[in-house]
Amino acid sequence: MKHILIAPVGDNIEALFIGIREFNIEKVYLLSPQERLDDAEKAVKDLEKFKIPCQIIRLKGNLLEEMFRVVGEIKTGEKDKNIIVNIGTGDRISQCAALSASFVNGLKAFDVANNEPLMLPVLRFEYYKLLTEKKMRLLKILNQEDCYSSLEELAKRSGMSLPLISYHVNGNLKTEGLKDLGLAETHIHKGKTALTISTMGKLLVKGYV
Repeated sequence: MKHILIAPVGDNIEALFIGIREFNIEKVYLLSPQERLDDAEKAVKDLEKFKIPCQIIRLKGNLLEEMFRVVGEIKTGEKDKNIIVNIGTGDRISQCAALSASFVNGLKAFDVANNEPLMLPVLRFEYYKLLTEKKMRLLKILNQEDCYSSLEELAKRSGMSLPLISYHVNGNLKTEGLKDLGLAETHIHKGKTALTISTMGKLLVKGYV
């Protein structure tokens, strides 16, 4: 079985070749921030020895958002292919970002320990199946605001009643709300409960999840 390999470029790029040794790799995507491009280009030259095509994708701006965006685009572009992510090549931050992006997209991922690949469990997050149209509308409203939104203000902007807003935000025994899903966070602001969108909520609204 052949695989498409995705690897963030960090401070342990040597781990790239452990994955290639263990898996039948037909193509490699190196996800590199600007400051790691030299390392990425060196890895491409090394991969030429194995005659494995390799593409460098530059990550610009917010690393977490870029990682989610790029991994999602690769999954779409390599439809029906077996994709695996080697997080062992990255630094601490890019490893976390790549692992989260793998989980959200339902992709297999592995780390490298003692020069051996360590397969990680696949966790599938199906947010879109859990989100109703009204919950998504609330997230989009929150994503437009740079400050805290009170539940009253959110009710006004959305046209929903305050009890309904509370239901979608807090959930109940049968249904998870935006807080339980990790898509929004509540705070006490000037004596009132206020709501902000979480990082995962922003990624979902932008279509990166």
